[in-house]
Amino acid sequence: MTTTTLSLEDRIAERPGDFRVLTGDRPTGPLHLGHYFGTLRNRVRLQQGGVDLFVIVADYQVLTDRDVAERLGETVDGLILDYLAAGLDPDRATIFTHSAVPALNQLMLPFLSLVSVPELQRNPTVKDEIVHSRQGSVSGLMFTYPVHQAADILFCKGNLVPVGRDQLPHVELTRTVARRFNERYGPVFELPEALLGTASLLLGTDGTKMSKSRGNAIALRATADETARLIRAAKTDADRRITYDPVSRPGVSGLLQLAGLCLDRDPHEVAAGIGDAGAAALKRTVTEAVNEFLAPMRDRRAAYVREPGLVREVLRAGNMRANAIADQTLAEVREAMGTRY
Repeated sequence: MTTTTLSLEDRIAERPGDFRVLTGDRPTGPLHLGHYFGTLRNRVRLQQGGVDLFVIVADYQVLTDRDVAERLGETVDGLILDYLAAGLDPDRATIFTHSAVPALNQLMLPFLSLVSVPELQRNPTVKDEIVHSRQGSVSGLMFTYPVHQAADILFCKGNLVPVGRDQLPHVELTRTVARRFNERYGPVFELPEALLGTASLLLGTDGTKMSKSRGNAIALRATADETARLIRAAKTDADRRITYDPVSRPGVSGLLQLAGLCLDRDPHEVAAGIGDAGAAALKRTVTEAVNEFLAPMRDRRAAYVREPGLVREVLRAGNMRANAIADQTLAEVREAMGTRY
């Protein structure tokens, strides 16, 4: 079988060293179980498989929908601790901040020249962000958000981007930017591939998408008591028979899904084990499953918190490597464009 006939996952498994992943988060609050099962678990898997992993803390992108980034430093520190507790290893993954890599952000200017305004207006994520923006008007930074993401990916020559299906337009725009740059100035960038996540949407304690902004999320750093309190307050229904039916019973089904993920069991199987015992038994089952699952992460996080200077050292090393790579990429871009004087 030739390499060209292998699936993307097979190619990663066969030659992990051929891939460099760019992924990351905006530091807007604590990471929760939706983040873990949606992205963090996959990042740890790729890291352990030998893929070169770059994780960006997108602190500049917090400014896209906030006039003031409140307690940003504290939030960034908490995000790094969440990463480490979840299993990211700074000796094998490059963890860095947007604002600390000037050469990355300099790529925005030539990249913006390669994208039209209508292309930005059509981007579904930009349209969604505009609809849900809490501001009276949309900033230029929010409007150009997809191009900033293209710079995030291409600065390190990232060729693999783990995304959900809703983020595919961002990867496609990045491919467009890379292709147009190469056509105009010469071959500098590889076209990145999207690695689609397989995790289903994780519902929160109210039966809707788990989100920190909706107050329905269980944070990775939550204590056992806090977790129990959140699950006790979760929405269910009056039917004592516990069944997994996401359409008709989103509250009950969200809890079953959560327990199933933490126990590595099918939610139908979890439901069958509870049977007619009702919502109270369901919530006890979920609470025990989640607390047992999160216990090792909580222990690791507590140990990291006791290491003064750890977070700063992780970022110092990550920022140093990211800067060296960004400087090299920017030098190649300037050479191709004829702007090295």
